[in-house]
Amino acid sequence: MSHFTIAGLQLASSYGNNLQQIAKEIVSCKKRFPWLDMLVLGELNSFGPEKKYAEPLPGPTEKFYCDIAKEHNIWLIPGSHYEQAEEGVYNTTSVINNHGEVVCRYRKMFPFCPYEKGVESGKDIVVFDVPQGRIGVAICYDLWFPEVARSMVCEGAEVLIYPTMTGTIDRSVELNLAKATAAINQCYVVAVNTAGALGNGQSIIVGPQGDEIYCAGELQEIIPIEIDFAHIRRTRDRGLHNLGQPLKSFRDNQHTLTNQAMNKPSDFLNQLGPLTLPAREED
Repeated sequence: MSHFTIAGLQLASSYGNNLQQIAKEIVSCKKRFPWLDMLVLGELNSFGPEKKYAEPLPGPTEKFYCDIAKEHNIWLIPGSHYEQAEEGVYNTTSVINNHGEVVCRYRKMFPFCPYEKGVESGKDIVVFDVPQGRIGVAICYDLWFPEVARSMVCEGAEVLIYPTMTGTIDRSVELNLAKATAAINQCYVVAVNTAGALGNGQSIIVGPQGDEIYCAGELQEIIPIEIDFAHIRRTRDRGLHNLGQPLKSFRDNQHTLTNQAMNKPSDFLNQLGPLTLPAREED
């Protein structure tokens, strides 16, 4: 069996504690679509972007989601929430299996600076296995950095999931990034945005040939889709439309890439100046 079903929950959440609303929506979704294997929520969906709700992990919010996952026999990626660690605050997502167990946690590698202030950068790529295949998880702005997606894929990821909280006019650009990421890495991309006060929706799911499977509107919406891992593997074996096989070409190319930007910024990048909010220009 090569199929695994995922639903994105694009919820119209607000600032503050949204846990009871989220629980109600999860129960309703599983009742409506009992065949679902996994539910994915948007970034910071539990409390919004307020660091006063930061908790150590494991913690009460994570346990809240573990109990729901176990009770309803569903894999759950409950967006993300702020994690309070000794060295600072991280934007962290937990991956919970259908037995209510946390199988891994991912800390956002690229906080949305300079706007997402006071958030530390995670250091580790995270992939995990479901019975049918391997999935990678990152968060929102990480989509803008192809090194993150390529690193997950090089660890075997066949589906990339991005809980997202975008409420700005660059959402249309992110939709193009999702399509490009899927095509370049021959994988599914599932980018679930928030709605309501926290985001402008337009969650997107893209297939491994860069094909848009579905793009939501701006209001609350449930997006159930079926992942076909056999389709991913055939695309990677034969190429996009039996043409380009970029992962094999990436593997076989003998060049050492000079732009190792994740670890060694170039002189050019160092000349770009500090990462700060744009200032008003004087006449």
